[in-house]
Amino acid sequence: MKIASLFSGGKDSTYATYLCSKENELKYLITIESKNKESYIFHTTNIKITKLLAKAMNIPIIYAKSSGEEKEELIDLEKILEIVKQKGVEAIVSGVIESNYQYSRVNRICDSLGLMHIAPLWKRDAVEILKNIIKDGFEVIITLVAAHGLDASWLGRKIDEDCIIELEKLHEKYKINICGEGGEFETLVLDCPLFNKSIKIESFEKFWDNKTRSGELIIKKARLIEK
Repeated sequence: MKIASLFSGGKDSTYATYLCSKENELKYLITIESKNKESYIFHTTNIKITKLLAKAMNIPIIYAKSSGEEKEELIDLEKILEIVKQKGVEAIVSGVIESNYQYSRVNRICDSLGLMHIAPLWKRDAVEILKNIIKDGFEVIITLVAAHGLDASWLGRKIDEDCIIELEKLHEKYKINICGEGGEFETLVLDCPLFNKSIKIESFEKFWDNKTRSGELIIKKARLIEK
């Protein structure tokens, strides 16, 4: 089956893409850049880097922009999915895990266009997902934090076994989503089995807001390197 992936460059969308590409033909990556930092459906942190990740994967990317208004985001998404359907795509992959908002809306749009929606991580155990991501050779860093227990020291931190243990403790104490799907944190994949080359970050800036207790790692320059 020919598939296209809703791709943010984060761990969930990339891992979902990886899983689905094993038995399907990955034709396109789809990235929509929203002007709204608090986007209802799209990842926003370092979103432009998906173009570099697409080169690492040697997969065509369809990159579009959205105003960030809730209704407009869904309209923009539908327009893009209609385009990939016309190009022969039969199914859309998403990395949604627990968000009924995202899952139901992607489902609705896909149904209206006669596309299948594949969400291989849907309702799976969060710890299991993170451990499998590590086991399958993904290198992932945290690029945004916005939750109790997550401070500036987490920005740029690699997701490994120790990180998972700490996230489990924070879940017990503050009830944060271990995979960050509630907006607690966002990630970027620097390497994985889908990549022909790895991502090397050459310069970045960290921003921290003491009032909101949130922060972001903004990549200024990155390039592809041989594995």
